[in-house]
Amino acid sequence: MISKTFALITGASSGIGKECAIALAKEGKNLILLARRIDKLEEIKLKLEKENSIKVFAYQVDLSKINEIEHFFKAIENKEIDILINNAGLALGKTSFEDYNWNDFNQMIDINIKAFTKVAQLTIPHLKKTKGHIINISSIAGIEAYEGGSVYCGSKAFVKMISKSLRIDLLGTGIRITDIAPGAVNTEFSKVRFKGDENIAKSVYKGYTPLDAKDVAETIIFALSRPKSVNLEYILIMPTNQASATRIFKEG
Repeated sequence: MISKTFALITGASSGIGKECAIALAKEGKNLILLARRIDKLEEIKLKLEKENSIKVFAYQVDLSKINEIEHFFKAIENKEIDILINNAGLALGKTSFEDYNWNDFNQMIDINIKAFTKVAQLTIPHLKKTKGHIINISSIAGIEAYEGGSVYCGSKAFVKMISKSLRIDLLGTGIRITDIAPGAVNTEFSKVRFKGDENIAKSVYKGYTPLDAKDVAETIIFALSRPKSVNLEYILIMPTNQASATRIFKEG
C-alpha cells in the first residue's frame, strides 16, 4: 500500500538533502522537495518516481524570501506531512568578523535562521495532525566556534537551541524533534563558502576521509525509524579523523 503522507525536505537539490530524498524514497516515502535549482529537483523527481512506487513534488522556492515560503505552504495546505527535514543552510566566506562582507552575513541569517524558523513554524500544524518528526540539520559549528566562523557558527547554535525549545513547546503533541549535527561533510558546502573556488574547497577535505552526505542520510533514517516512544534528541556525527570543529588529523 502506497503511503499517503509526505516527507518535506528543504535544500533537496544536492548534498544531504538529496541523499535524504533518495534514502526515504527507498523506504517508500512520498516526497516534497524544495530548492532554488528546479532543474536539479526535476531530475531527482523523475529518477525517484521511476525507481520507487512513490509520488514526488518538486517546488522552486527561494528560501531567502519569506513570501515565497508562505506561498509554497498555501500550495501544499492539503498535503499530509509527517516528516520535515529542515536541511537548507549555507556558509559564505571565512574571515575575521570586522572584515566580513555584510551581504554574506545577511544571506546566512536569511537562510540559516529566518527561513529555517519559518519552515518549521508552518510545518508544525501538519505534523500535529500526523504526530510527525522534525529533523533539524545543525552542525558541530553550533557547539564549537572557530576562527572566521562567527555568524555561521551563531546560526547553527540557533538551530541547536530552537531544536531544544521545540522539544519543550511540543511536548505532549507526539511530535519528535531530532537535531543532527555533522562535522566535515564532503558536499557543495565548501564550494559555496569559497564562492566557487574549487582549489580551496578541495583543500578542506585533503588528507583525510570526510563524511559523505550518505553517512548523514543513513543516520537520519535511523533516527526516523526508532519506535514512536523513542526520540533521539541530538546526534553529533563526525569523521573518524575529526575530533573537534578544528582538530582534524590529516595524513602527510
